[in-house]
Amino acid sequence: MIRINLLGQARPKAAKQAVPLEATLQIVLFIAAVAVAAVILGVIYFRQKSDLDAINKRIAALRAEKVSLQQIKQDVDRFESEKSTLQQRIDVIETLQKNRSGAQELLQMVANTVVRVDSLWLTELDRSSTSLEIKGEAGSINAVANFITELKRSGYFDKIEIKSAKEDDLQPGVATFGFEMSAAVSSLGGATSGGAKTQPAGAAQPTPPPSPKGRS
Repeated sequence: MIRINLLGQARPKAAKQAVPLEATLQIVLFIAAVAVAAVILGVIYFRQKSDLDAINKRIAALRAEKVSLQQIKQDVDRFESEKSTLQQRIDVIETLQKNRSGAQELLQMVANTVVRVDSLWLTELDRSSTSLEIKGEAGSINAVANFITELKRSGYFDKIEIKSAKEDDLQPGVATFGFEMSAAVSSLGGATSGGAKTQPAGAAQPTPPPSPKGRS
């Protein structure tokens, strides 16, 4: 259907409605708030992401350090085990050396004691861990008593006990007395109380007399 304007006048245009200023301002403020919030959230995101990356790097470094420390711990444990084994060997060697030196010093003291007693010699000497079993011959009972006195004075022995002492006359016409005794080795290791002084280990040992005085 075609309409024809017979009046020849232009039709008036519809008037535009004006947007209220308050509504415009609210829209602007909303957009600005959204933009600010986006900026703040972006800053927070990148900051937290940076912190997270740093934490991840720290965790990776700590894990690598843990692996390294575990290897070091294994090495330390191995070294400690080797050290313990070596220390045990050293202790055994030192104990053997000490026992050997102690035995030499003990024999030295017995030899020195015998030399200081007239008419007495030893025929058998047996050492256990803490005592000596002594057998010998003497020209008299007094010689046996003097030997006991010298053993006590040495500081190396205590609890000296005579088991037997009797005349045996090994040679006709010569009075000899066989004796047996035991002497506990003192724990003081030669610390004397006014007794005889020992020679250091390794010193030249005195030569025992070939035969007791008074024997023919």
